[in-house]
This record gives sequence, C-alpha cells and structure tokens, in this order.
Amino acid sequence: MASIVFYFEVHQPHRLKKYTVFDEHPFYFDDDKNRAICEKVADKCYRPTTRLILDLVLRHEGNFRVSYSITGTVLDQMERYCPDVIELLGALAATGCCEFLSETYFHSLSFLYSREEFRRQIDLHTKRIQGLFGQTPRVFRDTELIYNNDVAAEVASIRDDSGAPRFLGTLCEGVDRILGYRSPNFVYRPPGDLRGPDGRPFGVLLKNYRLSDDIAFRFSNKGWSEWPLSAEKFATWVDNINGDGYLCNLFMDYETFGEHQWADTGIFHFLEALPPQVFDINPGQNHFITPSEALRRFDPVGVYDVPSMISWADTERDLSAWLGNAMQHNAIEELYRLEGPIREHVAAAAATGDARRVEEASHLYNDWRKLTTSDHFYYMCTKYWADGDVHKYFSPYDSPYDGYINFMNVLDNLRRRVEHAPA
Repeated sequence: MASIVFYFEVHQPHRLKKYTVFDEHPFYFDDDKNRAICEKVADKCYRPTTRLILDLVLRHEGNFRVSYSITGTVLDQMERYCPDVIELLGALAATGCCEFLSETYFHSLSFLYSREEFRRQIDLHTKRIQGLFGQTPRVFRDTELIYNNDVAAEVASIRDDSGAPRFLGTLCEGVDRILGYRSPNFVYRPPGDLRGPDGRPFGVLLKNYRLSDDIAFRFSNKGWSEWPLSAEKFATWVDNINGDGYLCNLFMDYETFGEHQWADTGIFHFLEALPPQVFDINPGQNHFITPSEALRRFDPVGVYDVPSMISWADTERDLSAWLGNAMQHNAIEELYRLEGPIREHVAAAAATGDARRVEEASHLYNDWRKLTTSDHFYYMCTKYWADGDVHKYFSPYDSPYDGYINFMNVLDNLRRRVEHAPA
C-alpha cells in the first residue's frame, strides 16, 4: 500500500516599492506590482489548478485528496485582487477532501528570532483559516519547511482553548544526511516524548524530495533522462514504494502547475491523469490521504533527530537561502530589534482608548510584520550557479545588494516612525 500525501505551498509576498534614502512616506508596498503578479498567477495557476483539483475530487468520489499551506499574505492579496480563488478553495474545503495546514501568517522566520511573535502569527493564521474555510488546522509546517528538534518541541507545546495539544505533527524535508539508510516514506517522531492530541506521539512527515522534484523542477526538462514524464510512469514509481514504506509525501509549490511549469508542458494533463493511474496500477492498494489522516493512521517507526536547522530550500537544505551572508543577518537582526518598541507602542495606544492612535499603531505593526516575510531576505542571497538562478527568478531586484539597500531604506523609515510615535 502506498498512501500519497499531496501538499501544496501557496504564497505571495507583499513586494516593496523602490524606496530611496530621500523618501519619507510610509507607503512601502508596491500594490500595482503585487496586483499584477497575483492576477497573473491566478490566471495561470490558482484558477485552473484549483478547478481541476475540485473536479478530480468530485470525479473520483472523494478518493483524491489534497492539502494546502496558504500564507496570510497571499490570502490578503487574493481577497483584494482575485476573491473568486478563495471561493474555489472554499468549495474544495466543503468536499471534506482538502486539508488546510497551519503556519506563520506572514511566512516569516519568526521562530528564529521571537518565539512570542511565532505563536502570535500561528494564532492569527489559524483564525484566518477558520474564518475562510471552517477548518482548524491540526498539522503544522514552518516557513519553507524550516525545522529542527526545537521547532518540533515548540509546536508540540502549543495548546488549544481546552488545554489539549493543538497539533498532530509537522511537515519537514527528508534530508539524506539525517535519514542515512532510512526511507522518507514513513512517519517519524522527534526526540523525546512529545505528544499530540489523544496522547499519540507527535509525528513528522518527511518530503520525498526526489519524487516531488520530478514534478516541481524536472517535469519540463528535455535533458532529463526520464523526460517526458507520464502519469503512468510516475504512478509506477509511487507503487514501487510498497515494501520501502507506506507514504509518498509529495510537497511542492502550488505555482508548479501553470506558473513554474507552463500549461504547454502538459503539466495539467499530467495532474488530471495521475489519480486514475495511481488507482489502477495496484487496485485497492494505492490511494491519496491528507497529512492529518497519515498521522492518525500510521505510527512513527523511529526518531528523526534534527539538531541543526534544515529547510527545503536550495541544494544545502539549510537556512543559507535567507541567512547565508552578512547583509541578510544584518537586515533581519535590525528588523527584530524593532519588535519590542513596536509592541510597546501598540500597548500604549490601546491603553489610551483613542481609536485613531490604535489604528495608527496597528498600521505600524502590520507594516513591520509584512517586512518579516522571508522573501525579503531571500532576495538578498548571493549564491551562484543553479541555486543563484532560482533566487534571481523570484527576485524583483537587479542584484541582492539592491534588495538589501531597498529593504534597509524602508526599515530606516519604519524606525523613525517608531521613534516619533506618541509615548
């Protein structure tokens, strides 16, 4: 039996305007560019892919299941620029075959710098998912699958309103240097006696990066020995997991479909053909499940001990995509130095009961939180070769140094706003 966990990350940051040392206005975010990109990706990916997945769920009578991690930043933009996409996702949620995961609202690195902000963003994101889709997330994934033992312990310690553990487990990368001879196709657990709801061990689902990347990165590569990749061929690879595990965790960007892999590559035909091929190649054995179903159905087979931080980014699968040079470290450290003063300002404004001051403080805090989004630091990465090409693909800047200068100009203005805020 091979159970496929299909998980998609959906994210768009609030990109910054060009901001110089001479600018003094507090309008940092390029709404025109953000609208244009959101609408473009909605046309190429969000609408056609979600319609197709909804059709597949209905066509296969609930036997095709998927899961999403949708950041608060992209939900905010969808609500403004393409609300019909949220309606489509709501229709998918109503089928009972789609699970929404928990994460930091602003797709941030807050776990590394502020555990309090980390929890606040999780709570904020949970309320958003509950309000839009009527689900309370039971599985967590940190930004870009950032993970170590401390992340697991922190997430496992989060409680719901009744005092019970909120999360069944978390998602992370299946890293070869940590797995060793073992397979990513099982449920694992962190070190220690961490427990989820009902006393079950807190579980860890590991991305099968080889099979995931066959779709996400290699699908349209004509130089790849397995090109063209058919649904029948891929279903055979999934079926071959039988005997070497019972899970096939396919984790990827949602934008894989139609944006990173364009429609003319055949990616939508592949997605449409995949479920019946999976079902037919080994009737009654292979199927699709959600992360929470996997964590409830299968017990951990061993410990996934991750003392150092890992992620799904770049060939190193560590934090170097965001914290690999002095610029990145300086930018994020200066950013988080403002958290305390901003929180104090928010509390002081609330104590006055002055609606205008409360609103101004809220705008200030929200601007700061938008700057915590990991993409801003990703744009400052100075890697070369293949990873550098990926960074350049996503960056709106001509160079990492331009990204750093622009961010720091914005941050300096935000700092002045904090300093001049009413006491």
